[in-house]
Amino acid sequence: MKVAELARLESVSADTIRHYVRVGLLVPEKDGSGYHTFNRHDVSRLRFILHARDLGFTLEDIRLILDEAGKGKSPCPVVRELIEPRLCEARKRLADMQALVERMESAVTLWSSLPDCEPCGDHICHLIEGDSEQLFDKGGACCE
Repeated sequence: MKVAELARLESVSADTIRHYVRVGLLVPEKDGSGYHTFNRHDVSRLRFILHARDLGFTLEDIRLILDEAGKGKSPCPVVRELIEPRLCEARKRLADMQALVERMESAVTLWSSLPDCEPCGDHICHLIEGDSEQLFDKGGACCE
């Protein structure tokens, strides 16, 4: 099967397949015309790569896992070792995203009560730039 067929079969882009070939994670045969051809082993390998990516493993992690398996060794100890830092990274990203959501919710609440203001020499968008109350005079005019 050719790149486009494999991509369609696994619901990924042909560029993804080509990238995995370029970095050596997939090593297909070439036909007489120089096109990459993929067999059942390549399909299984791609599925493994996609599952590992879905679990947060990097391409370098996947290379290490495949290398262990290629040596006839169980890659399971490597997988267990690699997943821990990936889990910590995911928890940190999740906490960062939660903090971002909270900042955004606070901003929406605050900004809903503030007027629009044209850009001036003192600011571009008073909503983003901070202490909006200081930009307004007592009459509610911005940048006066």
